[in-house]
Amino acid sequence: MTQDTHPSGAPWRNFYGRFRGKTLRPNQVEFLENDLAKLSPGPVTWDENPDRVPLDLDRLTQGRPLWLEIGFGGGEHLVHQAQLNPDVMFIGCEPFVNGVAMLLGKIRDAGVENIRVHAGDARHLFDVLPAACVDRAFLLYPDPWPKKRHHRRRFVTQDHLRPLAHVMKPDAIFRVATDIPDYVRQTLAEVPQAGFDWLAQGPDDWRSPWGDWISTRYEQKALREGRRPHYLTFRRNQNTPLD
Repeated sequence: MTQDTHPSGAPWRNFYGRFRGKTLRPNQVEFLENDLAKLSPGPVTWDENPDRVPLDLDRLTQGRPLWLEIGFGGGEHLVHQAQLNPDVMFIGCEPFVNGVAMLLGKIRDAGVENIRVHAGDARHLFDVLPAACVDRAFLLYPDPWPKKRHHRRRFVTQDHLRPLAHVMKPDAIFRVATDIPDYVRQTLAEVPQAGFDWLAQGPDDWRSPWGDWISTRYEQKALREGRRPHYLTFRRNQNTPLD
C-alpha cells in the first residue's frame, strides 16, 4: 500500500531540489540564527501548525497588498522589488538554505522591512494562505529539470499551479522568467489549465523584460552562455473553477 502522508500527518510531497550547498560562512550562519525566525510569515510548517490554520493576514500585511516570490535564488529580485514597492508586503519561498542566507544578508544591507521569508516548500505556504489573498506572484528562472523524464518535477505542473491559483486574487498577475525553451512550452501548456490567461499580444511581450526588472545572476549566466530569456505574464482569470 502506498503511503500518502508523513507520520506527522503532513501530505507526502516529493521534493527534488537541494536543501543545502557549500558550507555557509560564519556571517551567514549568524543571519540564519538571528534573523530568519523574526522574518517568518507565521506558522507554516506542519510542526508549527498541524491543523493548517490560515495565517493571520491582517497581522501579516497590515492592509498592504501581498506579493509572493517562489524560489528567490540569491534574493536580488526580491529585495529590488521590496525597495521599489515599500507599500507592499512580500513573502519569499526558498528551501535552499544557502539562498536563504544570501537573502538575509541582502535584507540587512538594504534595510528593507517588508519581506517575510518561508525557508521551505512553497506548497506548505499555500496550505495556510487564505484563498484569493495574493496580488502578484513571481517564478523566476526555476530549476529547469532538463531531462524529459524529470519534467514532472518542474514547478509548472498542476500539483503546484492549482494551489498557487487558489491563493491568488482574480486578476492577480503571475510572472514567469526562464531561459529554457522547453520550459516555456510547458509553462504555456500548464499555466492556463490552472486558471490563468497569457497576456502576450506580440513577440516583444515575451522577449523584453518587465519595466521594473532587475537582471539576476542566473539571467546573466544564461546570457553569457547564449540562451535567450523569456518573460511570460499571466493573469488569474475569474472563470476557471478549481477543485
